[in-house]
Amino acid sequence: MIQRREFITLLGGAAAWPLAARAQGGQVRRIGVLAGGVENDPMLQSFVAAFRRDLQKLGWTESSNLQIESRFAAGDSERLRAYAAELVAWNPDSILSDNTPIVQELQRRTRTIPIVFVSLADPVDTGIVASLARPGGNTTGFMNPEPAMSGKWLELLKEIAPRLNRVLVMVNAGNVGNASRLRVIEAAAPSFGVRVSSSAIRVPGDIESAINAVVGQSNVGLIAAPAAPINDLRKLIIGLAVRHRLPAVYAYRYYAADGGLMSYGVEPITMWAQAATYVDRILRGERPADLPVQTPTKFQLVINLKTAKTMGLTIPESLLLRADEVIE
Repeated sequence: MIQRREFITLLGGAAAWPLAARAQGGQVRRIGVLAGGVENDPMLQSFVAAFRRDLQKLGWTESSNLQIESRFAAGDSERLRAYAAELVAWNPDSILSDNTPIVQELQRRTRTIPIVFVSLADPVDTGIVASLARPGGNTTGFMNPEPAMSGKWLELLKEIAPRLNRVLVMVNAGNVGNASRLRVIEAAAPSFGVRVSSSAIRVPGDIESAINAVVGQSNVGLIAAPAAPINDLRKLIIGLAVRHRLPAVYAYRYYAADGGLMSYGVEPITMWAQAATYVDRILRGERPADLPVQTPTKFQLVINLKTAKTMGLTIPESLLLRADEVIE
């Protein structure tokens, strides 16, 4: 039996928005959250908290006019399906998710409940929306950078390790959103003089096997595509990459903060906070089909200089000067 988890953590705020509460005529609106990661991951919890906080700013307070039910699939496909079924049966006013397979599963179960996503790789290529400008259907949201940006990861790896001639790309097994990213990386590889191999990750053992397969080879680098379960297993990936001196680039700052060599991408917490604006608009009567998918415009380059020194790498001064943040 699935354990229900109800979070009622936001306090106050109702006094600042009395008109918003009254406008709903005392009705309590219901929001489902189905995330792909592990519930006790502090980073994921901070994302959910940002979503709740910005909903409160918009007049939706769990102590008065809002109920939120949260589930965490933890990279488990069976749990994903069970939680998707449970939330759809609950019939909320909207569901928020951060994972391509989850959104696809929700769409299989409902074409009427509005779905808002964050951090998806390519919602058009995967058929989740008809187009970015006019999503159609019951789904819209905030996507990761377009797959074309994935070539930037190769460029950064070559800049930090010019002799690099092979790159291992870790992708999430069962997540078709990774396909576009991998195609871009493979297409760009010849121009950087590298060969690309990929490994699908489901469980920790897959990570160890993938890295063991390249250990002992010279001039190998690593790219970890973002999504569960890779995000949840980031400390294992980072630890093995550092131990075996594999130059690596990751998609999110929190990888670098956890000891990863370098990250380049968007800040996920921003998308989670922005998702509150779309949920708010849906609760007030707008249709997901009419809300364009938003693409990020700001990217962060973060370099962990302490990790570079541990690995015996010298970071080019030109790269350090371009970094938005250097962790020492």
